[in-house]
Amino acid sequence: MNDSGQRGFTMLEMVCVLAIIALVAAVLLPFIPHGTSRSRLQAYALQAAALLKADRNAAIRRQTSVATLVDAEARAIHSGTSRSTIRIPDDVHFDALLPETCARQPALSTISFFANGTSCGGTIALTRFDVGYEIRVNWLTGRIEVSARDTAAH
Repeated sequence: MNDSGQRGFTMLEMVCVLAIIALVAAVLLPFIPHGTSRSRLQAYALQAAALLKADRNAAIRRQTSVATLVDAEARAIHSGTSRSTIRIPDDVHFDALLPETCARQPALSTISFFANGTSCGGTIALTRFDVGYEIRVNWLTGRIEVSARDTAAH
């Protein structure tokens, strides 16, 4: 019987195919979109709450008003007392419910805190697909809280 008609791949052919697949994967991997994960979304909400709390504490400590700028168009929250800024990625829906006026003045997309700890209040919502977090600022107490919300049920 003649063995010259064997079928199959040589080890060299297999290594070449694997090398080509690895090369294509290495080239294409940076172009695959990486979305914001649930834990990263929660981290953005907690960062926003921490920035707001820092501004509230600064208002109490300095005995003056502090305004935190909530720029939904630029997808950013800017501290009123430091250079801290939180930028929200494009794949996260950023929404803010803010007062039109505060202390009889136009609020101008801000959440204001006062020396006595109170504020004009506001809510910032961060959502991605069916996961969402709200950062709520109580107008009477100035208290800031983060709550998860299931957007699939709404």
